[in-house]
Amino acid sequence: VPRIGILAVQGDFIEHRHLLELLGIPTAEVRLPDHLDGIDGLIIPGGESTTIVQLLDIYKISSPLKNKVRNGLPIWGTCAGMIVLANQLTNTRPDPLCLMDIEVSRNAFGRQVDSFETYLNIEGIDGPPFQAVFIRAPVVNRVGKNVRVL
Repeated sequence: VPRIGILAVQGDFIEHRHLLELLGIPTAEVRLPDHLDGIDGLIIPGGESTTIVQLLDIYKISSPLKNKVRNGLPIWGTCAGMIVLANQLTNTRPDPLCLMDIEVSRNAFGRQVDSFETYLNIEGIDGPPFQAVFIRAPVVNRVGKNVRVL
């Protein structure tokens, strides 16, 4: 079973770890460069993208992380994590890691006060409507040919 690292410097890393552990997937919290050793994939969770990038630099994780990903480490970013991974942002901050061939607009769905909840019927998921939460969030404007949309 692969061991999945979760960047644990800021954001909702605890929630990601909890869900993976419920599925029986071993996890490791990544806070320092040597924590990248022994993982088979990495999740960069949601949070605040500018803060995440600053903490990656403070803890000197950026360069080793880039090397690992360029050498084949699978990576997935949710919300702010996706912003951090992008090759291009329509906004000037933060400086992304340029690890995923996507263009992202930060906070494209408005301000925090514009957040709302609703119920959705989702194709492929049986059962009652799914309670969905819509928050200020990034929009992917462009996806490169080697990026897999989940």
